[in-house]
Amino acid sequence: MHEMSADEIRHFLSAGTRTAHLATVRANGKPHVAPVWFVLDGDDLVFTTAARSVKGRNLHRDPNVCLSVDHPTPMYSFVQITGEASLSEDQGELLRWATIIGGRYMGADQAASFGTRNAATGELLVRVTPIRFVAEAELAD
Repeated sequence: MHEMSADEIRHFLSAGTRTAHLATVRANGKPHVAPVWFVLDGDDLVFTTAARSVKGRNLHRDPNVCLSVDHPTPMYSFVQITGEASLSEDQGELLRWATIIGGRYMGADQAASFGTRNAATGELLVRVTPIRFVAEAELAD
């Protein structure tokens, strides 16, 4: 087991099609966790969501988040990111990032249609700026 370096964290978060689990806080103070597809932009994590979804409403009210991404097979590794989310409804940016996300998870041949579908009115572009990372690799070493 070892703590990941900044380069290892970026590589881990960018590898394959790992899904992040986003934790937000509901209006009643209870936690809410939802899976999200994401990409990196520098150290920031970028994803989209519907403004009227539970996570969209939670993020409008409270930008504090925690995300967890893991590699669930031996040797087992994870990255946990505590950060602050900023929201945008800019249609050009939504289309750009939704297309990039679509390419990562759906493949290049479906990136444009995924981007168009997820850049519709009522969608949000979410950018999480990390405040703290906890990242451990090879937990079962």
